[in-house]
Formats: sequence, C-alpha cells, structure tokens
Amino acid sequence: MIKKKTVRDVDLKGKRIIMRVDFNVPLDKEGNITDDTRIRAALPTIKYVLEQDTKLILMSHLGRPKGQVKEELRLAPVGKRLQELLGKDIIVCKDSIGEEVKKIISGMQSGDIVILENLRFHKEEEANDPEFAKELASYADIYVNDAFGTAHRAHASTEGIAHYLPAVAGFLMEKEIDFLGKLLYQPAKPYIAIIGGAKVSSKIGVLEKLLEKVDALLIGGGMSYTFLKAKGFEVGNSLVETEKINLAFELIKKADEKGISLQFPVDNLVADRIGADARVKLTDTNVIPKDMIGVDIGPKTIKQYKKEIKKASTIFWNGPMGIFEIDKFAKGTIQIAKAVASAKGTTVVGGGDSVAAVNKVGVADKIDHVSTGGGASLEFLEGKELPGIKVLEDA
Repeated sequence: MIKKKTVRDVDLKGKRIIMRVDFNVPLDKEGNITDDTRIRAALPTIKYVLEQDTKLILMSHLGRPKGQVKEELRLAPVGKRLQELLGKDIIVCKDSIGEEVKKIISGMQSGDIVILENLRFHKEEEANDPEFAKELASYADIYVNDAFGTAHRAHASTEGIAHYLPAVAGFLMEKEIDFLGKLLYQPAKPYIAIIGGAKVSSKIGVLEKLLEKVDALLIGGGMSYTFLKAKGFEVGNSLVETEKINLAFELIKKADEKGISLQFPVDNLVADRIGADARVKLTDTNVIPKDMIGVDIGPKTIKQYKKEIKKASTIFWNGPMGIFEIDKFAKGTIQIAKAVASAKGTTVVGGGDSVAAVNKVGVADKIDHVSTGGGASLEFLEGKELPGIKVLEDA
C-alpha cells in the first residue's frame, strides 16, 4: 500500500501554505459554474489548514488555455463560489506569478485566503519549468497537494514545486490513495469491475490490469461493440474501433485462460441515429440491424449485471453503459448506478462520466468513494506511479 504524509503529519501553525486544488469546474456560456463538486471536495482540507492559524494560497488550472490568457477561463467565478461556501472574503490574483502576486502574499494576515490565477495561462506550468515551480514555492513554507485529478501529470504545480518545499497530501488526496490503493493491492473478494464508455483504446491498460485482479468484468457502453465484433456478432452502425478488434479478441482470450467471467451485453437498445428524437427499439446483441446503432444496454443485460453487483464484496465502476446524456438512452446507466449505490460491498466510482451519472441519479452519497480523477484513477489502477503522488513525503 502507498502511504504518504498528510496535513495532519506536519506542523502548519503560523505558516504560509500553498495548496494545489482541482477547481477545473464546468462553466456555462455566461461563465457561471454549473457543478461545484470539485470545489466542495476541497473544503475539508481548506478548513483544516485555516484552523491551524495559517495563511492559505490556493492554485488550480481551469480549462485548456494552452499558455495564453483567456478571459473566459479566469478563476474569478471559482473565487466567488468558494467565498460563498466559506463565508469569508477571498482575493483572486490577476496572475499566478510576478511582483503584484508577491505584494498580495506579503500582505496576507493569518486566516487569509488568496487564489492564484489560472496556472495554465503560463506555458511553463505544463512544461514543468523549474523556475516557474521555484517561484510558486517561494510564496510558502509547506506545499499541500489535494488535486488527485491532476496527479498523473508532471506539471510545475503538481510535481516541480515539491522539489523546493516539504510536500504532503490533503484529505481528498489521502482518501483517493486509500480507496484506490485497496482496489489495487487488497480488494475484498468477489471483486467485480464495470467498465463502460466509448472506446476500448482509452482503457486498454486498466482492462489488462483488472483481468489480473477481478472475479468478473462487466462491459458496457460504446466499447462493448468492439468486443462483440471480435466475438463475431453483427453490430450494425454501432461504434467499433476496427484497429482494436484483435486486441479485444486477445483480452477475451486472456480472461478465458484466467477463468475470469468477462461479460458483455446480451441485449441492446438500438437507435436509427444519435438524438433525442431518434427511433429506438430493443434487439438481441447478435441481431443489430445494419442501419441501427447500439446506444444502451437492454433489460436482460441490466438484470444480469445487477445480479453480479449484488453478490460482490468490492465494486469498481468507470464509464456509462450508454449515451446517458440523452434521456431515452440513459436507462442502463441509471439502473447500474442505483444497483451500485445499494450494493453491500465497498463501492468505488472512478471519474468522468460515471461520476456525472451517479450525480444525475442522486446516489453519489450512497457510494463509498466517488473519485475526482478520471484519467488519474485509471492510471493508478493500472499500477502506474503518478508523478503528483510520488513526490509527496512518505509516511
């Protein structure tokens, strides 16, 4: 198991703390935050640090400005929302480095919070530029990383800065390492994984690793059609990664050799096109008409997958079962979300669209752990060493 020092393990009293948070929140066209889950997730660490009589400097990225200042990606809306949640004034800097920032930080009093401007306005952030990292480090005495969702990237604010300051985990980072570490190193059996989403190619590594750990692997979403094609079924106009059919066949073979129950949809909801006004019907997997597209798992598959979920002691779910953003294609994902939420075993939902799904269904609070990192959680479960975790001090 991976054990890292946290904010509990160091003396914070009276010090300046610089904390990497993941405030990469979705915004509407008017610049309003549409989901503040990531801001709320950082609150326990923020509150704990402030209770230690500290000055707190927060830093994050927002969107993909690619080293350029983009007015619509400034962190002002984030600062406003955090101010509402904490009930105290917050200063949002106009930049993340420079003389004006230094002046603001030197004027901080105990209990103050300053947010640096979007780190990715500087290309040096993603380039992990040592001088940029050193300047960020110069603002504080201790570095805290509570941004698990960015831990798989070796950027200046996630990896570089830790070479110049004592570096520890926040509570959210600690929770991610703890729950995902149990899945990787010591899952209670039976252990099942439910993997959905659009493409096999984005999940090859984690699928191969899961086949070494799980007792059953349930496949859904667009990626299932590549597997079904590899098994010789006709899948109509469904999404298929032709170049990954051989790989899918090899994964099926590997599961068979290991005695792993690798399960695919036995029926599907199919549509004539992707859209809310599409014509839909239910059909058996091996008879998807040539002019139809698979858009969700069918009722027989839902029943079969629910049966597996019910008897599991550990469950990991990543990726929706269909195109759940469209209501008439969402039933499979909704039913799986409810089944996972009511399961007796340890439940972990890993990042991205599956998090959106449990939030949409309103069952996030019934999941043991909802991971804040899509790519990071998958890379962790592949057994990869994440740069943003590696640099933190060992416990």
